[in-house]
Amino acid sequence: MNDQAKVLFFATLREITGVRETTVDFPRGANIADIKALLLAKYPNLKTSMDIIIMAMNHEFAFDENLVPDGAEIAIFPPVSGGGVDGDRVPTIIAIVEEEIDINGIVGQISSTTTGATCIFSGIVRGLTSRGVHHQTEELEYEAYRAMAESKMHQIATEIRSRWIEVEGIALVQRTGRLVPGMISVIIACSSSHRDCGIFEAARYGIDRLKEIVPIWKKEVSKDGEVWIEGDYFPQRGE
Repeated sequence: MNDQAKVLFFATLREITGVRETTVDFPRGANIADIKALLLAKYPNLKTSMDIIIMAMNHEFAFDENLVPDGAEIAIFPPVSGGGVDGDRVPTIIAIVEEEIDINGIVGQISSTTTGATCIFSGIVRGLTSRGVHHQTEELEYEAYRAMAESKMHQIATEIRSRWIEVEGIALVQRTGRLVPGMISVIIACSSSHRDCGIFEAARYGIDRLKEIVPIWKKEVSKDGEVWIEGDYFPQRGE
């Protein structure tokens, strides 16, 4: 008796296969390595990418030995591109949006009467890219595996709170879709009672972790063509 799983493809792997979503039938007791083999048989063009793909199952990173249950949602993607209230704390804001990011609104949401400082990291689309040969960027197209991305953003907020206990409010907001140079693509913001409570380090940690474990990718569009920008970080077990 066979089980079935839904498989989602993102970024370059979506373009290689030509599909966003498919289903695979597999024998009960199969693991992620077996699913990879089935996908490779179905999409031979994946062969050149098999060494760098990342797998996720039901919104958590998956590894070859993990057993696949019937009805699982599996995602296959390359390395990523570069809320609620916690007791008396101000909220943790986690959002993936398509509209313009409202920095002032975010600061207001993570501030309270005890807030004396905020640190905001904002990522901005560059017009001139120095990666390789200098060239002009016309736009970036951001794509996210939303359900898993939001889960991992919550995980990052939890990690921040465990490392910097005096941080009060946290916001991680990522914009998706087509963005032109000068537009804000991501905001990491932290608030606290004082500037020396770790908010600078926490915001830096937040953007670094987002670029490691949150499944968001960007395609760079220039007059010379289009290219997906992929990272080189591979998640570890437990991340």
